[in-house]
Amino acid sequence: MRNPSGVLRAWLNDRPLVPDTALAVALAGVAVLLLRAVPPREGTQEGLVAALAVAWCLSLVLRRRAPFSMLLTTCLAGIALATLGVDGLPLWPAVLLLVYTVAAHRGLALSLCALVWSLVCHFVTTVPGGTLGDWGVHLPVTVLTVTMWLTGRSVRLRRAYLEELRDRARRTERAREADTRAARAEERSRIARELHDVVAHHVSVMTVQASAARRVLATNPEGAREALSAIEEMGRTAMAEMRNIVGVLRTDASPAERNPQPGVAEIPALVDQMREAGLRAQLWVEGTPGTLPPGVDLAAYRLVQEALTNSLRHAGPTARAWVTVRHEHGQLAVEVEDDGRGLDGDAVPGEGSGHGLVGIRERVALYGGVLRIGPRPEGGFEVNARFPLKDV
Repeated sequence: MRNPSGVLRAWLNDRPLVPDTALAVALAGVAVLLLRAVPPREGTQEGLVAALAVAWCLSLVLRRRAPFSMLLTTCLAGIALATLGVDGLPLWPAVLLLVYTVAAHRGLALSLCALVWSLVCHFVTTVPGGTLGDWGVHLPVTVLTVTMWLTGRSVRLRRAYLEELRDRARRTERAREADTRAARAEERSRIARELHDVVAHHVSVMTVQASAARRVLATNPEGAREALSAIEEMGRTAMAEMRNIVGVLRTDASPAERNPQPGVAEIPALVDQMREAGLRAQLWVEGTPGTLPPGVDLAAYRLVQEALTNSLRHAGPTARAWVTVRHEHGQLAVEVEDDGRGLDGDAVPGEGSGHGLVGIRERVALYGGVLRIGPRPEGGFEVNARFPLKDV
């Protein structure tokens, strides 16, 4: 349920002329009452004085548009009333309101000018009545005028402070949205790399197995059957890994559905898998394995996976591959080498339009590592990466 006072306040803020008109009418009534309480000197036309005071009070409807100009003319009207034999008191409530308005809606310099002008005009209006030296009259007016000026300034400063808070909140919201967009883009890039690594590796192995099954189908049915079984198992593994990767996009996925990502501990199984696919691969693990950061752990596994996949695809049917994982002090070194010559005799693995090696470079650079990819001096190809372990 909405607050009625809040609804009324919002309605009045959208229609400022309504409260200003009501205030101007109230000040005109106050001016008439003050004229009756303090009658003018003899010989003064009371009707003209009352009409002048009421007219100037009603003109305060325009106070928000030109408050300083309204203050100048109202103070001059007060001086005019004083010369006609009437004390300037009937217009003084209007002057106080205008001093507040200038202080609340204009800058410091203009508001100080309004304060000084109003006080000077007050002293001028007391000259005809002979009360210029009466501080019993000046002190209350001065205190009240300064109080209205300070109130207006505090309102202005509070309004500026709230506007600054709103502006800061808007900037924070824009920054948060930009961070969210950047995080989403980074996550999409990460998922794209993961999908590429999984699909490229498993499809390459399945292609090699299918080719082998086709060649031995007529002469070795049992070998073809084993190759087809390996293809089936590889397809299931690929589907499971892709399901785990894409599962992070599902907001309703339970923690049980988000299986751990592979790491260095799974590299022996990966090498065995590549052997079954036809690549003569060997693995050496040096040093004492320790706890690795999850990102480095996954990056090292994907690097070996992509490098062996390239060796399987490009090194040739008689090629051999070596995988070396060294757990050194403060770093993790991963090397994958092969002695292949390419399927056509001079092809260089990793060249072309594929994104596998590009993804490896991104992974290693992400964790501050050093990567070398290129041909070996004695022939073949190598992928050499070193990951710093500063946080371990």
